[in-house]
Amino acid sequence: MSNAKYCKHSAGKGRRHTAKAVLLAALISQTAHGDAAGKHHFDIPAQSLNQALLMFGRQSQQQLMYGTDIADNLRSRALQGDYTADEAIRILLGDAPLQAVTTGDGAITLQPRAAELHNNLGPQTMPAVQVVGKATYDSTDPYNPDYSLPNASTATKTDTPIMETPLSIQVVTKAVMHDQQAIQVGDAIKNVSGVFQGFTFGGFSEQFMIRGFNTNYANYVDGMRWPVSRVPLANAEKIEVVKGAAANLYGRIEPGGMINVVTKRPQEKPYYSLEQRFGSYDLYQTLADSTGAINQEGSLLYRINFEYLDKNSFRDFAFTERTYVAPSLTWKISDRTQLDLDFIYSNEDTLEDHGVVASSVTRRPLDIPISRYLGEPSIDKSNTELFSTGLTLNHEISENWKVNAQFKHINRDVLDLQHAAPGIINIATGELARAFCCGPGTQDVLGGILNITGKFATWDITHSVLVGWDYYEMRSSFNGWFLPPAIFDGQVNSINIYNPQYGQSGVDLASIPKNDFSDQRLSWNGVYFQDQMTLFEKLHILGGGRYDWANRGSGSSSVSLSDATSSYSDIENQKFSPRVGLLYQPWQWLSLYGNFVESLGASNTSPGVGGNILAPESAEQFEAGFKTEFLNKRLNSSVAFYQLTKQNISVPIAGTRFAQTIGEARSRGVEIDISGQVADGLNLIATYAYTDANILSGDNAGNRLWNIPRNSGSLWAKYDIQESALHGLSVGAGVYFQSERQGDNSNSFQLPGYGKVDVLLRYQLPIVKAKTTLQFNVENLLDHKYYSATDNSNSFLNPGAPRTFIGSVKVEY
Repeated sequence: MSNAKYCKHSAGKGRRHTAKAVLLAALISQTAHGDAAGKHHFDIPAQSLNQALLMFGRQSQQQLMYGTDIADNLRSRALQGDYTADEAIRILLGDAPLQAVTTGDGAITLQPRAAELHNNLGPQTMPAVQVVGKATYDSTDPYNPDYSLPNASTATKTDTPIMETPLSIQVVTKAVMHDQQAIQVGDAIKNVSGVFQGFTFGGFSEQFMIRGFNTNYANYVDGMRWPVSRVPLANAEKIEVVKGAAANLYGRIEPGGMINVVTKRPQEKPYYSLEQRFGSYDLYQTLADSTGAINQEGSLLYRINFEYLDKNSFRDFAFTERTYVAPSLTWKISDRTQLDLDFIYSNEDTLEDHGVVASSVTRRPLDIPISRYLGEPSIDKSNTELFSTGLTLNHEISENWKVNAQFKHINRDVLDLQHAAPGIINIATGELARAFCCGPGTQDVLGGILNITGKFATWDITHSVLVGWDYYEMRSSFNGWFLPPAIFDGQVNSINIYNPQYGQSGVDLASIPKNDFSDQRLSWNGVYFQDQMTLFEKLHILGGGRYDWANRGSGSSSVSLSDATSSYSDIENQKFSPRVGLLYQPWQWLSLYGNFVESLGASNTSPGVGGNILAPESAEQFEAGFKTEFLNKRLNSSVAFYQLTKQNISVPIAGTRFAQTIGEARSRGVEIDISGQVADGLNLIATYAYTDANILSGDNAGNRLWNIPRNSGSLWAKYDIQESALHGLSVGAGVYFQSERQGDNSNSFQLPGYGKVDVLLRYQLPIVKAKTTLQFNVENLLDHKYYSATDNSNSFLNPGAPRTFIGSVKVEY
């Protein structure tokens, strides 16, 4: 049989008339009858139907004949697994208005479906087929229901199978986020072992604890550092969590790990969705998503995601109102070159909230209502307005070499007013000392990345190499107030935690001049390289390193911003940080791995006492573990053993704007993550972490690190009922627990352990034209009282939310 021949589309009005030539996607080494009767392995992503059919012909060795014009402007389903040719072609076609017919000589032809069949698609349209393997979706398909994904890019900056990556990385998919109706990143990371919500100032910003260490509010969006603020999930495709030091590719970052939100990209196939959520405490959230091609050729694609959020809280006076819009444009300049333009606008009003307080006598949170607010509701309000513009260029130099260039500019203006407690409490009388701080400020961020990736072979070793450079610059200025407590002869009066009387703090901003000004700058240049080598198709070796030139500086004044700038001083750090990893895959379902990493950690951004610059952090990590894939790659798991040591840890000094380093700390433990599909319709996520995090040197040597449970875990399961009478109905439930945590590094009080239960009920209406889903979630079903985090102080405690209901209606088409 000769090689496959196909007809290229001609331009102009006659294109469809000239596309009547027959496409023979045939590379046949067996008889057509033999292919139709046997199974073949397919690996075909979702794409244009014509291209997918060409791949089908090659992979099935099956003769396929059709007029190419009937498949124009149609998209295929993704196909991965072992199927007969008949089964495979039906999955590829999906709901396209085409049908496959096998001729007498074993060839397959495509024909348009009869009009009445196309307009009345239902269970009777296509005969049921018994398939082997997993009918997969493309990872970017909006309807993708998978709880696990085979590839991730954050850990290596290349799209690498997780089973071939000698690092610990977990992915929270959009299906999980939707099933749990997640609104913020903190709602999603509860599905990852060893990762916990840190102190959030009532939600004003998000900090996390990973492998015993806080992230210091450094989150990432599409691989670039995001300013200190919340990261909405309105345009999130997935969340990738790298555990362990990632500074080798991303610069100065906390060694516990990083959280990277990967955003949705424009798609050629049109997709539209509108979702309305409503729930407890006057929650109203509107979400919209629209994507498709702008021109007929599909070279210009767009996507726009929108969120409007308006909610109150179980906390007195607390609220959040946010408008968020994220348009994106993709220009496919040629088959090898693509340009992406992304813009984000966010405007959020909220209230600074430091939570409740703990007792030094009982060493537990004080028994006051978890709703009680201890600030000043008429003053303590915040507004954050953020503009982000990003430009990304991807170009294929050749089949094996690619270049990626990214640029991002972010401007963040904030007005932040808050009464903060310095941790001085009279338990008998209930008097809580308070200070007042902050005011207007601005952040301006510039970031650039240049990556070159390539693949080649030397003898029997294949290489996937990365060479890159990145630049990050952040300048923030602040002009506001710092007013001390009255007990220190300051202006700010205390509040009674048992019987709070608001409006009596003594703070009148109209009559008190500003006295706190600062100019802070952070920048670095980094060059890095990485080689992922494969030997004998089983042994994977990762080697690389990074050299940083990092600068951190600040100036402060009580007179003016110009005085703060004139007093500016800085310090530069340089360091080479190596990273090596080894992974052996004796069988396709099992990978054994280990790694060693050193890193120049995050700069300590808070000033030391007297305004001096604190020394930067550094860290090293040893890790070993194994990963598995079962049930035809539907179920993934990983087990990691690690030891992570960090130097020069910075912690805030309660009641001041200063910080101090506590010396050296070490975290070691084991983490277990399991996710995926265990049976038809049944998906689950199971996690467990044992975390032994201790201070090795400094004032608190021998103590446990704050906010870290020794034992934690979760189990979430969702079942799509398979019985025909209940088709479209899904139920789910989850259990989350954490053992006791230390409230501060002095170990002067503890947060009690807790467990909570969440449930899900969902029904997809039997509507053909549009997918309409009704969903109802309950968080903390048993209404258990708990505390989610502290900020290393007995007067900064975030209570967990009581029983909360969330309902939604979502329409997709």
